[in-house]
Amino acid sequence: MLFKRADARRERFERMAEQVFSSLFGTALRLTRDREEASDLAQEALVRAYEAFDRFDGRNFKAWMLRILTNLYINKYRKRQREGLNSSLDDELSAEPVAPADEAPDRLVFDGLLGAEVEEALGKVPDVFRAAVILSDLEGLSYEEIAQATDVPVGTVRSRIARGRAILRRELESFAREQGYLRNERLD
Repeated sequence: MLFKRADARRERFERMAEQVFSSLFGTALRLTRDREEASDLAQEALVRAYEAFDRFDGRNFKAWMLRILTNLYINKYRKRQREGLNSSLDDELSAEPVAPADEAPDRLVFDGLLGAEVEEALGKVPDVFRAAVILSDLEGLSYEEIAQATDVPVGTVRSRIARGRAILRRELESFAREQGYLRNERLD
């Protein structure tokens, strides 16, 4: 009986994970801006979620998974910031050769989804603001869900989204003018 329950639990988790994996991976890719890091982050989030699946409240699996993913990303980001000064130049130069950034398959797909200009502008948004904008505008999470995912108050989420959107707007303004989405005179 114990094995049947474990099998049913695993199957339920797998079904639910399959439904949200593309969203999970897409969010990881937008946060990390690196295909390998995104894959590792998404896989680690799945492992953590499976280990904690008995604590899932059954309400919104996608939001729960994105919260796990976002927390992992933030923890890794904070760790890198703390250890940033400890890395050696040799470590940074030991990367394996890869295709030019504009020819990498994930870049071709990613750029096609968002548009190169938008993706580039999103990359200029600082991580904490970018995460909030991605979770809100691309993943459709509510402010409350983002607050849970990032472990900050709802007011902070609102502020981060507003600041992230303002940076995006500033970064995309000249492109929007060139494409005719905005008139050439400033509206301020």
